Amino acid sequence: MSAPIVHGGGITAAAATFGGRPDDWLDLSTGINPCTVVLPDIPARAWHRLPDRHLIDEARHAARDHYGSGEILPLPVPGTQSVIQLLPRLIEDDRIAVTDERVAVTDNKVAVTDDRIAVVSPTYGEYARAFTSAGFAVDAVDDLAAIGSEHRLTVVVNPNNPDGRVWPTDTLIAAHDRMKAAGGLLVVDEAFGDTDPALSLASCAPQLSNLIIFRSFGKFFGLAGLRLGFAIARGDILARFEDWLGPWAVSGPALSIAGSLLRSDVSAICSRINERCTGLHAVLKGAGLRMAGGTALFTLVADARAGDIYTHLCHHHILVRKFDYAPDWLRFGLPPDPAADRRLGEALQRFER
Repeated sequence: MSAPIVHGGGITAAAATFGGRPDDWLDLSTGINPCTVVLPDIPARAWHRLPDRHLIDEARHAARDHYGSGEILPLPVPGTQSVIQLLPRLIEDDRIAVTDERVAVTDNKVAVTDDRIAVVSPTYGEYARAFTSAGFAVDAVDDLAAIGSEHRLTVVVNPNNPDGRVWPTDTLIAAHDRMKAAGGLLVVDEAFGDTDPALSLASCAPQLSNLIIFRSFGKFFGLAGLRLGFAIARGDILARFEDWLGPWAVSGPALSIAGSLLRSDVSAICSRINERCTGLHAVLKGAGLRMAGGTALFTLVADARAGDIYTHLCHHHILVRKFDYAPDWLRFGLPPDPAADRRLGEALQRFER
């Protein structure tokens, strides 16, 4: 098994190295809305009882309306990481049907080592890790045009993490059609797509039979600790995910919160995120840092001094995201308020250039 990937959010480890209490640190290492929404009322029975079917159905219908997935009812999952881990099983399982007719025609299972996976990179590292750990050959490609008939599954994150690269809808549909013609699947991760719904393929999903979409709930709503996401795909794929996750995979309180918030007016959340993004950009520009990409929830900075800036900020108990594969990159999440903007700005001004 490959080594674990170091993600953002490691405040405890950072505090152990650089000092201070974790609660005193400013965590800018993730792409999560720092302005947590007000939680809706959660019925006592959601805590007391195992999550019943009506709670699941309410969350699925709310997600369908929110994401605009038409006849497809998105499947609630305990964080999209849980279904990323399941993707290799879709290829390994000789019952999977990847044609419009959805007929399983293979009696002899194809060896895993014969199947190649394409991941448009650089991107969220858990996709490649999940497949390599399962014995698949993974090709890190820099463009969708590089996917070929040898690829059984292609992953593209849109908008991409960490550089914010965006793929037009028609380009993704064309990629899906190429994958389908070769008997493969296209996975589109829209974890950071909530602030720009026009980028989403959700409304096209009922017509794209070999497409799987992952949506994150916690990033946009600032509730990452809830561990909730949604998968959008044709029914037999969702049924497999549901079966493999097992009963009661998502908690009753999480389903209840999702059912309420996904039906709410999110315009104020979007406005707050955009306000915080503007504040971050002002701080980074004021510090003379070059913004190389990002989304509304994070900004990527490219600087030859990135490692020194990272360490300097840690000494000021501010955590940002660094990248082993790109030592000149730093990813800055959103500060929660103007006071945090000032704290970051003052720390950056103290950096010796």
